[in-house]
Amino acid sequence: MAIETEAVRAQLASAGQAALGGGRRLAAVRRLAGGSKKGVYRLLMDDATTAVAYRWDRSENYWPAAEGDDDLADPFSPGLGLDLFEAAHARLTGLGVRVPAIRLVDREGAHGPADLAVVEDVRGESLEDLLARDRRAAAPVLARLGEALEAMRGHRAPGYGKVAVVDEGGRSHGRSCEEVVLTRARRDLAEAAARDPRVAQARDQLAARLSALAEAVRPRAEHAVVHGELGPDHVLVDPAGQPVVIDIEGTMYFDVEWEHVFLRIRLHEDYRPLEPAGLDEHRLALYLLAQRLSLTAGPLRLLDGDFPDRAAMAAIAEYNLNRALDLAR
Repeated sequence: MAIETEAVRAQLASAGQAALGGGRRLAAVRRLAGGSKKGVYRLLMDDATTAVAYRWDRSENYWPAAEGDDDLADPFSPGLGLDLFEAAHARLTGLGVRVPAIRLVDREGAHGPADLAVVEDVRGESLEDLLARDRRAAAPVLARLGEALEAMRGHRAPGYGKVAVVDEGGRSHGRSCEEVVLTRARRDLAEAAARDPRVAQARDQLAARLSALAEAVRPRAEHAVVHGELGPDHVLVDPAGQPVVIDIEGTMYFDVEWEHVFLRIRLHEDYRPLEPAGLDEHRLALYLLAQRLSLTAGPLRLLDGDFPDRAAMAAIAEYNLNRALDLAR
């Protein structure tokens, strides 16, 4: 995708020069695929040095605006902005989880009107690509990712919610993780039913199943660090074979089962090396149906806008819609 405006290019050029120094000048910019909430750009300087820029601006966000998007007390509100990024980066780094090093942050408009961060360019392939190419070579990377997940699981927070909120002493909506998930799942069910007649036909059955699964969950007071959407496309592999976690703005304190349901969905049989002992089966069951509904409603909502890769997003919605219906039977 081409740079939309010269103003964006000028901001990236200025920030790249400031971040990398040495009299370097921007030679080329390439927008990287995958960002649906922010612009992600590779900066190539005139001495072949590279970096990646994250740019948070409404023009970079493909998601249609919805009520509550800016409510950070909702753990599942969109993970947008430099403040969320910096808080998540600090927490994960403190736990020894490898994330791209920060070269520059600009929230004061020194380089342009949008909040921006310039980070290390991890030039290795994604874990998703490595698994597709050579599963044996991916095995040690998965093992190291498992170590990172254990470090995240071992951290305890006094409450649940976005790292930036909890670490500043704030409180999130709701009384428990499972209540927040149930509320969100019911909202996703309503949205999906409004967009697909198959979900509408099964709406009562799906709602009853959600309620039954939630009733089986027992209270819990401990909350760990979770990425929230830790698929293999959100893990890069650096030249030393270390997993590098990206797209971290949604990092929160929550039930660890939420993370592991998502990992199971995305990794299938490759998930096994990451599975810890002691996960709560009742939470896993509730969160699985909730995530299937989220992965139906979310892509359908995204297709209301001008997201470019429409076929892939429609396929995600279709697959998860059918899995959700399976879970309600």
